[in-house]
Amino acid sequence: MIDRLLGRAELKERIEELEEEKRHLERRAEAEEERRSDAVADRQRAEERVNRLESRIESLEDRVERAEGDEETVEFRRVSDAYGSRLADVLGRLRGVESDDPEGVLTAFVPDGTVPESVGEHFGDRTPLVRRAAPAVVVADDTGAVSAALSTPIEPEPFDRWSDGPRLPVEWFRPAGRFAFALVRSDTFALGVYEGDERVDFEGFTSDVKAAHSKGGFSQGRFERRRDGQIDEHLERARDVLADLGDVASTGAVDRTIVVGERSVLGELRDLADHTDVTDATGRPEAALEDAFRDFWTVRIHAL
Repeated sequence: MIDRLLGRAELKERIEELEEEKRHLERRAEAEEERRSDAVADRQRAEERVNRLESRIESLEDRVERAEGDEETVEFRRVSDAYGSRLADVLGRLRGVESDDPEGVLTAFVPDGTVPESVGEHFGDRTPLVRRAAPAVVVADDTGAVSAALSTPIEPEPFDRWSDGPRLPVEWFRPAGRFAFALVRSDTFALGVYEGDERVDFEGFTSDVKAAHSKGGFSQGRFERRRDGQIDEHLERARDVLADLGDVASTGAVDRTIVVGERSVLGELRDLADHTDVTDATGRPEAALEDAFRDFWTVRIHAL
């Protein structure tokens, strides 16, 4: 009775309502945090699928172009991937091809599907296969016994030549010398210093970057600006590590720097790299670096 007369009953009821609303908001906040964590994983899986679909689309578009052009359908005799000792074996076999004729073996780098005249003349109606395999180093001999196209992790300048043996420097295809290899994502950075295929130094870190906002409006704009700021800070930290590479490489300077990562952020560090490439490697820094390293140095071999 006294509480009602003094108005305290209504206040107590309001307090209970507010406390219940607070508990509800806390549950929503916890659910939202869990959703954001799931969204990061979903985004990474989506990026991997996009990369796979892009490759598939390019393959299908090429088939459509060939069909529309009424080109005779030709297929690769075999397509395989090689890495490490297997790749060393493949390169060794190809380097063993020799000819008594000083112009018996053809080697060429076809960068973007623009096939050199000498390559087109040799392959004839199989030239579309060379175009589909590009960018690649093509090796063939004048007897037709050898005929292959190899993707190149490190692309050389375009060339084509007939000689008594193939031109296949190891540094185009396999880890050689002392170099830095870095992986950059919007929330992950990893850097290894290698001597050949052996890693001799490592530095890596992750950054707290919010997942994408989905509500729209002013709130979304503010959220995205904050997220972009977090990514910028992460990339600036990565730049500092690459710029101070001499300190990271405690046992000596490196010959070159290779940076791979997400397409959306890779351009921000391109000026600090000698070579760049896109990768969908994910996970903790060290594990992601190992996956990216293997992907980068895996060579696709097309038997033409």
